[in-house]
Amino acid sequence: MHKVSFFKSIHVKIVLIYVLLIIIALQIIGIYFSSKMEENLKENFKQSITQRIDLVQYSIREEWNKKRDDNTPPSLQDSLSIILLEFANEDINEILIVDHNGRVQATADPDNKSIVGQQINNDTVTRAIVSEVYQENIALESGRRVWVLAAPIKDSVGPDSKVIGALYIKSDIESVFEQMEDINQIFAIGIGMSLTVTVLLGILFAKTITRPILDMRRQAQAMSRGNYSRKVRVYGDDEIGQLALSFNHLTNRLQEAQSTTEAERRKLASVLSNMTDGVIATDRKGKVILINDPALNFLEVTRETTLSRPIASVLGLDQEYSFEDLIHMKESINLDYSTQDKPFILRANFSVIQKETGFVNGLITVIHDITEQEKIDMERREFVANVSHELRTPLTTMRSYLEALADGAWRDENIAPTFLNVTQTETERMIRLVNDLLNLSKMDSRDYKLNREFVEFNKFFNRIIDRFEMSKSQNVKFDRYIPDTSYFVEVDTDKLTQVIDNIISNALKYSPDGGNIRFGFTVSENMLKVMVSDDGMGIPKENVTKIFDRFYRVDRARSRAMGGTGLGLAIAKEMIEAHGGKIWAESEEGVGTTIFFTLPYELDEAGDWE
Repeated sequence: MHKVSFFKSIHVKIVLIYVLLIIIALQIIGIYFSSKMEENLKENFKQSITQRIDLVQYSIREEWNKKRDDNTPPSLQDSLSIILLEFANEDINEILIVDHNGRVQATADPDNKSIVGQQINNDTVTRAIVSEVYQENIALESGRRVWVLAAPIKDSVGPDSKVIGALYIKSDIESVFEQMEDINQIFAIGIGMSLTVTVLLGILFAKTITRPILDMRRQAQAMSRGNYSRKVRVYGDDEIGQLALSFNHLTNRLQEAQSTTEAERRKLASVLSNMTDGVIATDRKGKVILINDPALNFLEVTRETTLSRPIASVLGLDQEYSFEDLIHMKESINLDYSTQDKPFILRANFSVIQKETGFVNGLITVIHDITEQEKIDMERREFVANVSHELRTPLTTMRSYLEALADGAWRDENIAPTFLNVTQTETERMIRLVNDLLNLSKMDSRDYKLNREFVEFNKFFNRIIDRFEMSKSQNVKFDRYIPDTSYFVEVDTDKLTQVIDNIISNALKYSPDGGNIRFGFTVSENMLKVMVSDDGMGIPKENVTKIFDRFYRVDRARSRAMGGTGLGLAIAKEMIEAHGGKIWAESEEGVGTTIFFTLPYELDEAGDWE
């Protein structure tokens, strides 16, 4: 019999979990209690001092505004010192009155009279006078924490009052923290006592659960050796007792059903072993008797609704094929479950289950998802058709002009240069198309390498914009929204320049005279979000996501007239994704289009570039 190690024992696990839950609960209570207690003690300490400040400020204001003869005692400083002595208590280490010029006017410490009349430089006092609100902080002084408070003093209580000085107080708040340490120590002792009791109770509690479980474990081990005569002892009528009764009942039923189950298990194992595709099995009448989970997911049905139904009905073929037709089916059948939003195509292969006598015992249907394969085939066909169309247009134009030249147009000095110029333009267009196709082919096959280097994106982006701004022919205004902070990216500068050039070129093509093109980028987490926006004709909403497809054009006639190949944005998408970013467009028809793309940026490279 296999012996369970101490730490793997369910008895130990229950006790440990029980104790850990108690510890976690006590820790949460303790942390919450300590934080709230500390907050309340500190707040009470501060309130005990601040509650009397208004009265002291009133007394100081009265003395300050009182008209007095300088030769008649007491002087203003003496009067203010008397007020401070009445306010001081054992918790206050130091209290001063400072005028708005930063000069000490009074102190509550008789031994520190020399400071009266001197200028002090204290940031807390200065902030209180300037901001006209209380300023406070906790500082460390001689190994003890003190609460520093600066309260502004005004010459009146009206809205036109002016600050004439500040009340500077240092109070010993260390006693609050000492009190909290005593409370935490008492709480820790209480936690220790409660844990001791908890462990003892946990051990007793665990035994009531583990004893019947250990009995069932021994019975299960006996059953694994083929011994079904042993019974589990029932200790009670709770859930564990009911489990023991069910276990004994299971022992009896298991012995009866073992032989039948083993035969069925081998049958199902032979069919479903290592199968990842959908599998459906039928009886000799074509009713479904078995269907695996992949098949349920493919067909989006439940097991209850498919069992005992005709296989043709389950596959949606009952209008075209009968069960006899499927038995004699030699070729696979495509099942199209596509919707307007999502293509979904399955391929069903049929295999007949026959006895040695040739009697049909059922039908096995294996279902494969070929959606991606069909999509690739369709895209390949569309790609070939688009390439053929794009090449046919310039070739047709060139043939027409060359035939005209061959027929004698070359002798006309006015027409011949124009025909040759058109021929040259179409040739260059085909060269660009072929180069773009080669670039895409390299990207698709991953037959290219990014020559990355760190560049300051602000300067890099501005240089490209400057180049277009100097060479643009139409009346278009460039607006830049580029941050002053430098951000560094690790990119292939040639490929990223090609991406930005393509985006700006498109923006210029479709921008009307007098329009604006806006450039900028923002920073979010560890990504730069770059924007190029124009005031062009915009893109219909249903076509915005298609502009990055190969050979897609919103305005085909205008794009082809401007020399576009329809591959620029497709290449841009591949390059941006190779850099770890994303590219997308937002557009409103008749208003304009904005192209966005993201790039990862480095936070710590700035120092290397300064």
